[in-house]
Amino acid sequence: MTITVLTLVMILTAYLAGSISSAVLVCQMRGLPDPRTQGSGNPGATNVLRIGGASSAAMVLFFDMLKGALPAYLAFRIGVEPVSLGLIAIAACVGHIFPIFFKFKGGKGVATAFGAMAPIGHDLALSLIGTWIVMVLISRYSSLAAIITALLAPAYTWYLDDRFIIPVSMLSALIVIRHKDNIRRLLKGEESKVSRKKRDKSKE
Repeated sequence: MTITVLTLVMILTAYLAGSISSAVLVCQMRGLPDPRTQGSGNPGATNVLRIGGASSAAMVLFFDMLKGALPAYLAFRIGVEPVSLGLIAIAACVGHIFPIFFKFKGGKGVATAFGAMAPIGHDLALSLIGTWIVMVLISRYSSLAAIITALLAPAYTWYLDDRFIIPVSMLSALIVIRHKDNIRRLLKGEESKVSRKKRDKSKE
């Protein structure tokens, strides 16, 4: 019973942590446009890269991963069973996707989901990061890289530590579902490629 109550508290805490929009806060601190109204309109690292450059995007990526990694790591350390661990990780992602502090308008949840998977082990974290980077370099599509990485994540987990296949599969499914519009655009050849743009005040 104690574990159940603790798990529920951790699910709520993970959601609240996920609701802190790194993209919006970093853009505010750096005097950049609101990522929800610029570029793709997605408050995530890729869109911040477009409107604010690599350093701002790196900050967003780090904090988005951190808010997924911390709840998952704490749950892992106290011995929360895998399904509950998956729910805690998903709560952090749902917070990122539907942030209560930012009118429920959030991002795709990719970095937060990958951050939640990272505490399983360094090998998995490196495999996820490596796959995403390789796919971006090959395709130039951040969304396609995220989808392929998400689809491969359960296979990596099965090979490296099969105790966590269920929570990783839950997170992977969430990522793919969140990219349904991107999948449609990819199939139509209308998806935007990754690009780094300097701020141009004459365009707006």
